[in-house]
Amino acid sequence: MTEKKAIYLTAEGLAEIKAEYDELINVKRPANIIAIKEARALGDLSENADYDAARNEQAQIEGRIKKLEQMIENVVVIEESSKDKVALGSTVAIRYVDDEDETDEYKIVGSQEANPFASKISNESPIAQALLNRKVGEIVTVESPNGSYRVEITDIK
Repeated sequence: MTEKKAIYLTAEGLAEIKAEYDELINVKRPANIIAIKEARALGDLSENADYDAARNEQAQIEGRIKKLEQMIENVVVIEESSKDKVALGSTVAIRYVDDEDETDEYKIVGSQEANPFASKISNESPIAQALLNRKVGEIVTVESPNGSYRVEITDIK
């Protein structure tokens, strides 16, 4: 038996996953069942594009439901952290040491919830790994695929 990996999510991320799961179970799955029945009623299944499309959609829906169930089963909700050091769930403001004018702010979340375009980075990313358990004022070295660089933690929210 394989060891189950914890899925780290904020309370907001868990709510989004539960809403998607609910939509799949209560809306999309029943609609797909009706589509399959209607396509079946059209006759010969060997050359029935509507039936094939409905069956493909069914496979996608059921696959996503299974994935969401596994995520919900293994979820660890990220609690609000203290503001004295960087933790999962923290929003961290940083300044790039070698580029005085460049600053960024990231929220450190689990990998399932990561979205760089929304400034949400995975706790498994190089920058998050370097920042975790550090305090305001510390300068840390981030080892990235493009080489290393240094950042200073300017705020933890």
